[in-house]
Formats: sequence, structure tokens, C-alpha cells
Amino acid sequence: MSRIERTAAHAVVDMLVAQGVDHVFCVPGESFLAVLDALYDEPSIRVVTCRHESGAANMADAHGKLTGRPGICMVTRGPGATNASIGIHTAQQDSTAVLLFVGQIARRHRGREAFQEVDYPGSIGRLAKWSVEIDDPSRVDEILHRVFATAQNGRKGPVVIALPEDMLIEPVGPAHNMLVTPTATGLPPSFVEEVVARLNGAERPLLVLGGSGWSEEALDALRSWAEKASLPVILSFRRKDLWDNEHGCYIGDLGLGADPALIERVKSADTILAIGARLGENVTQGYTLFSREDTARKLIHILAEPGELGRVWPAAQSAAADVASAALALSQLPLQRVWETWRAEARAAYEAYSTPIAVKSDVNLSELYASLRTLCASDTIICNGAGNYAAWLHRFYRHRSWHTQLGPTSGAMGYGVPAAIAAKLLHPEREVLCFAGDGCFLMTGQEMATAVQQQANVIFVVIDNGSYGTIRMHQERKFPSRVIATDLRNPDFAAMASAFGLWATTVEYTEEFEPALIAARQAGTAALIHVKVSVLDIAPGVRLPPPAPN
Repeated sequence: MSRIERTAAHAVVDMLVAQGVDHVFCVPGESFLAVLDALYDEPSIRVVTCRHESGAANMADAHGKLTGRPGICMVTRGPGATNASIGIHTAQQDSTAVLLFVGQIARRHRGREAFQEVDYPGSIGRLAKWSVEIDDPSRVDEILHRVFATAQNGRKGPVVIALPEDMLIEPVGPAHNMLVTPTATGLPPSFVEEVVARLNGAERPLLVLGGSGWSEEALDALRSWAEKASLPVILSFRRKDLWDNEHGCYIGDLGLGADPALIERVKSADTILAIGARLGENVTQGYTLFSREDTARKLIHILAEPGELGRVWPAAQSAAADVASAALALSQLPLQRVWETWRAEARAAYEAYSTPIAVKSDVNLSELYASLRTLCASDTIICNGAGNYAAWLHRFYRHRSWHTQLGPTSGAMGYGVPAAIAAKLLHPEREVLCFAGDGCFLMTGQEMATAVQQQANVIFVVIDNGSYGTIRMHQERKFPSRVIATDLRNPDFAAMASAFGLWATTVEYTEEFEPALIAARQAGTAALIHVKVSVLDIAPGVRLPPPAPN
């Protein structure tokens, strides 16, 4: 097809260019070959070929998190789209703007259960913020403009776009594309004044931050505002990079494995200003942290999406506003109180809880993760999926700058490997470390091939305890000594990584980790450190009983 005749496929690519898209993550398929061909002529977009659609979708999510703009994933129909659906679920729960373009069967075959036919708006689309199938090539520009706006306005989220393969090769007119900028909504001055008045009247206030849509300017302004008043700050689950964890106002994060002292402190607070945090299940400890009567009395809730306000928790005061705009508005009105004693007590408790603990195993994960505070630069990007290995990471590692944490609030295993690759492609000048459990790593470990092909020199650290550890922990609590389905027989991960072309080594003692990390940095390629740990030290402060003798 000559580029002289502009097709719907060219219209798709032209829209991506107009929106400043620089990466497309994909697994190629015949159903969207026309789009791939249009990308051939567009040097400003890097096409990253992945080894599984879940990897591609998770890379798009990580890219969206780090840039604040929609991450782009392209997959083929049927199995390609269903494989990618895990990334759509993560993007929805994590409030990340992601666009999943799916090649669709020809329009004339719809409704016959044709080869790989799926109704995307009626299936995968239900996981997303919106889903649409473009039937008319003349409306590609119009609909994609709406797609970019929908993904970014209010609470950010994913959009699924089905592109029938026959539609993609039909001619269209000239482009009329405009850059889509998110619609910012601010707080009324009277609302800001009431928030400050409530805080000034509080004895035990807390500031809780979370969600997406932040800016560096807003976070800096909020930090200065809280600092002057010694206002304690808590971060929601896997949002630890919104605030310097070494800052004196930071007192911990709420999520899985939260400090019991922090939980009690939240319960005893008389005013809670929550900005961006939806206060979902993990943050509220299974919806037990508050009662509805509590929040109606003491919660000030600011979210970008009106429909989220009052969804679970009634608030004393609430507003739908862009979180960055809200933070900037609040920071303009100084607080008249200083809560130094309240803050200092909470900070001391956090420092005690994040201090390494003793274990009986040869590898102490609390010491390993804590050592990264001095071994890594403040802008090092730390990535993880799901598993008990991440509970150690979140408790003992301290993030010092924004955009340094990539972890799924959806609790999706396999996220860390593709997220780390996307992060390294976006920021090749920064160090990127991926931590993955043995079960977690083998869900997306094939993307090591993508890392090598794209020269993304990530350092992967596999924490291997031979178990689906989180499930084993719950299994022991509910059905003691009846272990089934959670033991794993693993490969030699270092040998596996070497076969992919990575530098690799194995660590069996805590003191071996630092020299291994130094060597990995000097390798000049992607690298993997295989850390063998005991399943008995299953979680921080939790040790399983040794197996009974046969």
C-alpha cells in the first residue's frame, strides 16, 4: 500500500505521533499488520517486540506510570488480547492510562464465531475504563481523540480499542489531529479554607497520599507545606515514591504487612486528609481501618473521579479535583498549627519498624533490602511483582525520590520483569532493579529475551524460596502442616539467564549480595542475581515451623 494513499492504519499511527507517543509495546499479529507497516515509516516511535502479550501490556502500564501519558500496547485478536488482559486489570486498579489496540476480525465475519473472534467491549472491555470498536475509517481521528481524553481525564485508566483488519486498509482523508491534554479541575477557595480550618482545629491529623496524576511541582509544594507544620505523612499501598522516605514527616505506608503501630495511629487520628488515595481494601486493612461513622466525622477526601467519592467511605468533606492542582492550592494557605510531638513519635515508630530484624536463614532479606539505601542512587527504579519477597522490600527499602517504584497495586504476579524493561528503555541512564520471587519470575521471565534484544540492561534479582510463599503462609495459618500445591521445583535461574545472554550469578549468604550487585553493574549487559533463601523465614517477623520428620 503506497503511503500516498492514507489509510485508517496510517491515521492510527498519525494520532500516536500527534500525542507524542515514543514507544509501542507489542506482540505482532496478522490482524494489525497494516498498523505495523505504517509504523515502519515512523522513526519517532520505537516498536518493542515482546515475548508474551502480558509482558507487552505490563510494559505499557509501567511506561504510563513513569510518563503520566498513556502507555501503548498492540496485540492480535483472540488469544493475544486475552493474554494482555492482565495488564488492563492492573492498569485499571493502579489508575494508569494505557491504550490496548487489538487487531480484530474483518467486519463481514462478525457474529459467526470466526477464527479468534472476541467481543472486546463485552468482555475485556469490562476490565477497562472504556472500550470501543472502530467500524468507520472516517471516524478514526475523532474516536482516538476521545480515547486519549478518556484515558487521562479524571481517574486515569485503560482503554481497549478494537481495529477490524479490513477497516485498517480503507482510505481516509487528511489528518486533523490535536494534542490531547488532560482536563484539570481545581478546588474552590472556600473548600481550601475549610480544609485548613479543620486541620488547624485538629490535635492528631494525618496526610495520606496515593493514586496517580501527580506532578513534581505539586509534590514539592506539598512537602514544604507539611514540613512547616510537622504534619505526619502516610503513603498508600505501593505509592512509597510519592514522598522521600527519609524525610522527617514520613511515618510509613499502608498496605499488606503494615506496621501495627501505624494502624493504631491512623485509628486514633482525629482528622485525615486523603489526596489521591481511594482507600481501598489493602490500604484500609480489609475495610477494617475505619468505620463509616469515623470517616463521616474525620475524613477529608480529594480524588480526581467524582464517582469514587462516597463509594465506600462517607466523608466530612470531599471534592473531585486533579490531585496536583489540589495539592498546589492547599500549599498556598499555610497551616497555623505545628504537630511536632505527634510527628516525632510516629517517625520514631517508623524508623524502628524499618530497621532490619534477625532471621535464622543464611540470607537475611531485611538486611539485603536495607543495604540498598546506601548501595543505590536515589533515582534508582525498583520494580516488583507480587509475593512475600515484596513484603520485605516494601518494609525495609526507603524510596527517596518520585518515579522510583513500579509495583502493581492489583497484586499481579509477573509484573516486575516487564515493568523493569520498560523503565530501562525510557531511562537508560538510570539504574533499574527488578525483584521477583521464583514463582513471580517464571510468569514473565521469558522477557529476558526482550531485555537482551533491546539492550535494556536491567539487573534482575530472583528471590528463590522454592514456594508460592504468600499462599504457603496463608496455608499454614488456615490448614497447618497440610502443604499442598505451593511447593516449587525450580530451575537454576543463573544458568537460565546465561542461556538468554545475561550475566548471572548465585547468592546463598547475605554478605555475597553486595559484591554480586557490583559485578552485575560492571557486566555491560542485562544481569541476574539468583538469591536462594529459606522458605521458613516466610515474611518479616513470621517463621514457619520446620517440617516434621518422616
